[in-house]
Amino acid sequence: MTPIDAELAHDLAPTGVLRASINLGNPVLAQGTPDEPSGVTVELAREVAARLALPVQFICFDAARKSYAAMADGRADLCFLAVDPDREKEVAFTTPYVHIEGVYAAPVDSEFVSADDVDRDGVRIGVKKGSAYDLHLSRTLRHATVVRGDEGVDVFHAENLDVAAGIRQPVTAHVAGRGELRLLEPAFMTIRQAMGTPKERRPRTTQFLSELVAELVASRFVAEALRRSGQDPALAAPTPV
Repeated sequence: MTPIDAELAHDLAPTGVLRASINLGNPVLAQGTPDEPSGVTVELAREVAARLALPVQFICFDAARKSYAAMADGRADLCFLAVDPDREKEVAFTTPYVHIEGVYAAPVDSEFVSADDVDRDGVRIGVKKGSAYDLHLSRTLRHATVVRGDEGVDVFHAENLDVAAGIRQPVTAHVAGRGELRLLEPAFMTIRQAMGTPKERRPRTTQFLSELVAELVASRFVAEALRRSGQDPALAAPTPV
């Protein structure tokens, strides 16, 4: 390693081990178990560690809010979260590596024609607490209200809500197994998944991470990591211009 690389590695991972916070609650980005995680985020963390000649430790959670908390309180050096203004108070994000969509599911006999019909007085939407779509909807809804639970679809069923919100892939799978539900199109948001590190890290460190993500998107590293984990390679973010 060059002296600059050694300085950068120490700034990013001051303990000498790159501690990567992994959200196993998002099946598009991570799979496996806390002892043996896999998926695109795991491969990205390993690549960062390899570039800086660091060992890597995976700290796994079942929800984005827990992954974020680990970053905010100093237990993790690297996270993989959706870019959001609330999170940017604590996290310096790279350019996105994956784009996924937030969608609604509703009963087949509901009056909703499209996702645009949901924001009405009295409508209750089930969301996963602390998720990117929870943060987004809590900011943008003008009439409907969010009801938080461990999973959007679970609280939707448990409390007989009007709509469930979630990531397109698991929500689609859930709807497919239940003839009484349907997806509402179009997606209500694009979720830009990015790598992040604490904001107090040096600008050179965050620049290194952002440039590395851009390289790994352009080289199809991200697309191939998605494919290897059984996900759609087309979810890779557009190559930065």
